[in-house]
Amino acid sequence: MSARLTLTLGLLLLACSVPARAGGGFAALVSPPRFELQAKPHNTVHEVIQISNRAVTPSTLRIHTADFSLTPDYGVVFQDELAPGSCRPWVALERPEVALPGGATIRYRFEVQVPDGVAPGECRFGIMIEGAEPAVAENGGLRVPIAGRIGVLVYLVIGSGAPQLEVFGPNVVGLNGQQVPALRVHNAGTAHGRMSGFLTGTDARGVKYDFTPSDFPILPGDVREVFLTPSTSSDDHPKLAYPVTVRGTLEWGDQKTEVDEHFQ
Repeated sequence: MSARLTLTLGLLLLACSVPARAGGGFAALVSPPRFELQAKPHNTVHEVIQISNRAVTPSTLRIHTADFSLTPDYGVVFQDELAPGSCRPWVALERPEVALPGGATIRYRFEVQVPDGVAPGECRFGIMIEGAEPAVAENGGLRVPIAGRIGVLVYLVIGSGAPQLEVFGPNVVGLNGQQVPALRVHNAGTAHGRMSGFLTGTDARGVKYDFTPSDFPILPGDVREVFLTPSTSSDDHPKLAYPVTVRGTLEWGDQKTEVDEHFQ
């Protein structure tokens, strides 16, 4: 059975750490949490991850690759077994294990060797950084081992691979306890895309808002909700009165689409 680990994207966008209570505990800080790269076939890409041991005691870390997929709620599922069509055989890591003194920082290298003749698209994988020994947490007097693990996501666009995002129409969804406008978006391209742009709108009371589109990744073939989070100059978390009208421009890469939607 493949080893799987589910983490929310929010956790992955932060440097994760688990405090060490026993020898060999895990208290790592990793930067950056994500790489978005480009390469041509028959090309090699070199990159560096900065890894810090935030504990006062030495720590041994194991490092390896994993495939990943995204859940409907934008969680990430890592899979240690090779997925069909995985590009992980292209990846070379500096070494499988590193020993860090307390408070030390290293620059850890990896590379991706893209074979010749690869079709345009995207290579995606995770680099897993985990404690060689579990940390121990106390819960009501019970000492519980915790397996610390951090996943760094790598998106490598090959050749002319690119997203092609199609906006289907308006929806209203729950987000952080609020009902917010959203757009269903399909990626018909060969690489992941993220929405950005500048949108404005008005609710039923005539109040004007700026709307920020969520920039979660939309993988090829996926249909996802892009949340439009409202704000005003005096309130970052206003409550909308529906119906709401939103207009403006959504962008991804060098592409854009105009939005003029009515949300009930």
